[in-house]
Amino acid sequence: VDDDSGLGAIASRMQVVFKDNKIFLNGKDVTELIREEKIGTRASRLAIYPKVRDALLTLQREFRQNPGLVADGRDMGSVVFPDAKTKVFLTATAAVRADRRYKQLIEKGFSAKLQDILQDLEDRDARDAARSVAPLRQEADAKLLETSHLTIVQAVNQVLDWSGNKAS
Repeated sequence: VDDDSGLGAIASRMQVVFKDNKIFLNGKDVTELIREEKIGTRASRLAIYPKVRDALLTLQREFRQNPGLVADGRDMGSVVFPDAKTKVFLTATAAVRADRRYKQLIEKGFSAKLQDILQDLEDRDARDAARSVAPLRQEADAKLLETSHLTIVQAVNQVLDWSGNKAS
């Protein structure tokens, strides 16, 4: 996991397809897998490598097609799509995010420890904010949406309002 060139080569050969609300990587359904804590942690650790980031940047930009794209990630508005029409820096306190993640995992039948999730989130935030390549940060043209005290519906409606769309 510390071979930038080797990991970059693997990343450049990945085939990612979005179909029927599912995500396929090299033909395998990874829809649920990519949301697992261990995957998020590993992604954060691999995101420091320039060749990995270059390969992923090319891939990510290919996803933008008409009529548009909603993308989430720690560098979507700053690096991947710096010219996006609507940019939202979505955040919540680490404690709230950990609690939300804990509830998601329990609901899906996974065992989880709230304190471990909180520590992992805090570590990831610190690591991502400090990395030299595409650090986690709010861009000047991104609207801040602090969701600690918002429901999902409230957050979605705010983004739709900012984008000029109305909730249906």
